[in-house]
Amino acid sequence: MSPRSASVNEELRRRSRDRLLQATVELVAEHGYDATKLADIADRAGTARGLVSYYFPSKRQLFQSAVHRLMHRTLEAALEREPRTDHGPELLARAIDAILGLAVDSPVLMRAHMAGILQAEGFVQCPEQQRLAQLLRETVVRYGSPDVDSDYPLLRALLMGAVFAVLIPGAPMPRRRLRGELFTRYGLAWELGVPPGG
Repeated sequence: MSPRSASVNEELRRRSRDRLLQATVELVAEHGYDATKLADIADRAGTARGLVSYYFPSKRQLFQSAVHRLMHRTLEAALEREPRTDHGPELLARAIDAILGLAVDSPVLMRAHMAGILQAEGFVQCPEQQRLAQLLRETVVRYGSPDVDSDYPLLRALLMGAVFAVLIPGAPMPRRRLRGELFTRYGLAWELGVPPGG
């Protein structure tokens, strides 16, 4: 039997890594971050425990990569959904709605993610985080920003603040109010994106 080609090996590695990321999101959503063990993730992904450490140096980095992957896939789906558009304000509205939607729909995941970012490690620089950043930056460009290098970090900060406000235990801000503030800030019509309640 001939050895596998480099491209086949690369595809197998990508699939193994993707299975670990998906298993992490599922298990943390079901059981919380602290109760999710690396061995459980490996079992759910159908991979050897040693592969987890091969791809990710720590549980925190695995988890952040998994959530960044969920975020960039959710954002990408929102930006590319039908009807497809190049209308900058519509794309920005979709981006805002996608990120706020994750906070509302996946609070366990997003709380654990925000807590991890606020720890010493901060953002994990991984391909998933870089893809998320690329999508948000491209959205700012398509919105028509005259100063992308300033406006992109500001949008990122405003979205992180809004997510945090949605997730505060015992005193969450309503998604509708936060959406309204962000839409006003960027001059977006309420009917753009996916307005709450229809």
